[in-house]
Amino acid sequence: MVDTARTRERWDRVHDAQPPRHKADEKDENFVGTFTALGQLAYEGAQVSANVIDLRTGRILVSIDDRIVLPTASIGKILLLIEVSARLTERDFSGYGILDKTPKDAVGLSGIWQHLQAPALPVADLATIVGATSDNLATNVLLRQVGLDAVRARTESLGLARTALLDLVRDKRGPDDAPQLSVGSTAELAWLFGALARSEIVDPLTSQRVMGWLSLNADLSMVASAFGLDPLSHRGVDHSTLLVNKTGTDTGVRSEAGALRGSRSSVAYAVSVQFNDDGLPARLLVLDAMRTVGYDLLEYVH
Repeated sequence: MVDTARTRERWDRVHDAQPPRHKADEKDENFVGTFTALGQLAYEGAQVSANVIDLRTGRILVSIDDRIVLPTASIGKILLLIEVSARLTERDFSGYGILDKTPKDAVGLSGIWQHLQAPALPVADLATIVGATSDNLATNVLLRQVGLDAVRARTESLGLARTALLDLVRDKRGPDDAPQLSVGSTAELAWLFGALARSEIVDPLTSQRVMGWLSLNADLSMVASAFGLDPLSHRGVDHSTLLVNKTGTDTGVRSEAGALRGSRSSVAYAVSVQFNDDGLPARLLVLDAMRTVGYDLLEYVH
């Protein structure tokens, strides 16, 4: 069983009021680049938020407006995967159960299932392609199976107050739809990844299954672009580096959360940026800043 008292203690520590920090302290010289790069984005008018936690000590290494709620695009799919994994653990349904795709589930953009001939896939396979390719169609089929209300209830049970999956995936959002797929605070997202890494979310089996799905994530375009890993094959340790992450991408939104282990230390991190995506230079500036965060993380864990 998970040590709920210890989990609650860590949760309270993360959510305790802290003075805002917009520059690196001398003791955090590893993250000078992070504060400079994200500060530059903020100066240019972007909303930035970041949180980094040392998983061995629980010390917060970076805290930049990490309580504010920003759009996180597909990162909210983690909450769906947690609910699916918990139900598999509880044997509410079988991972081998077959789910059909329907016209109501149809959606484009990210994912592979929309390009495959298979009209149906097992629950566990759907969760796998959500973890690997952030598959939108598989997300909608799984949401139809478990229900958005159940995902919200599970989210609340974890104590997450500023992080939520708001809707199913849509090609276009109308006035009656939720304005974003998901939202979150980087403090909560970093905590969530830390708790998953410690096998403390619901129970060890549920946590480990979710981490297994997310370890397949092929999107290393943001913070993780600094780690030098193979986007299509990084489930194992590579040069003493192990990463599990989830990204979120939308117009004017770039967000990433994950857990990174190196030869010296381990961290959980989350970075979100909402910006005016009016041209390629603006987008590249955001990606360069997120890569700088990655360089600082890599230096810290090694």
